[in-house]
Amino acid sequence: MNSLAAIWHDLNLSARIGLFIVLFMAFCAMFAPWLAPYGQSEIVGDVWEPIGGAFIFGTDQIGRDLLSRLLYGARNTIALALLSTMVSFTGGAVLGFIAATMGGNVDQVLSRVVDVIISIPTLIASLIVLSALDTTILTLVFVIGIIYAMPVFRIARAVAMDIEVMDYVEAARLRGEGLWWLMRREILPNAMTPLAAEFGLRFCFVFLLISSLSFLGLGLQPPLADWGAMVRGNADGIAWGFLHPLLPAACIASLTIGINLLVDRWVHKASGLRDDE
Repeated sequence: MNSLAAIWHDLNLSARIGLFIVLFMAFCAMFAPWLAPYGQSEIVGDVWEPIGGAFIFGTDQIGRDLLSRLLYGARNTIALALLSTMVSFTGGAVLGFIAATMGGNVDQVLSRVVDVIISIPTLIASLIVLSALDTTILTLVFVIGIIYAMPVFRIARAVAMDIEVMDYVEAARLRGEGLWWLMRREILPNAMTPLAAEFGLRFCFVFLLISSLSFLGLGLQPPLADWGAMVRGNADGIAWGFLHPLLPAACIASLTIGINLLVDRWVHKASGLRDDE
């Protein structure tokens, strides 16, 4: 309890707001089946029933409860974004550490391959690949993981190259330690702070990409609830004065803002800068 109190005390107001938003979204995602009054694909009323009527957030374009859809959308979208981010970070960080530690031709080959892939705009690359493949959860994780592993590779390589020239790494080399030992015991622990901050930012990018793909019809497929697809599905309601599509859009914006507030605080503390009086 003391450690949690210390962490809370160390956060400024904006970071506390960000932490509250992230914890609230995580709570909704984890307990969605128990919090949602209806199933995510269950038709329970008329089309676009008003907000605040028989249903708290109204119903969507085919009569499903929007509150239930938002809760299940948090569960599906956040889980997919987290899994994709973990895949991209694992692959990109490992390859970046290998390139920095081995150097030479290995570094050159990996760096040039990354340069080629990263030169293609993220959304365009995702659309091209997903249009040619079946849009399944496994495909989404694989495609997004590869695309976002490229910028992670660059950051991990840059951080690892700064660490790799340190005296303690040279001492470990002279002792005869192998590549994986150096990466696991010397480079990774000293690279955790910048990589942790980058993980938060990368999660935001992945989360927004998944929402964009779902809006375009290439993300999570029906009947699974997804915030991006909910914005698209209810978009026609705007013309009739319904505010239903603004609810999932607000959820997307809120989670993105909350994570960025936390990451900003993390980066500020890691930089060693003093707090403003």
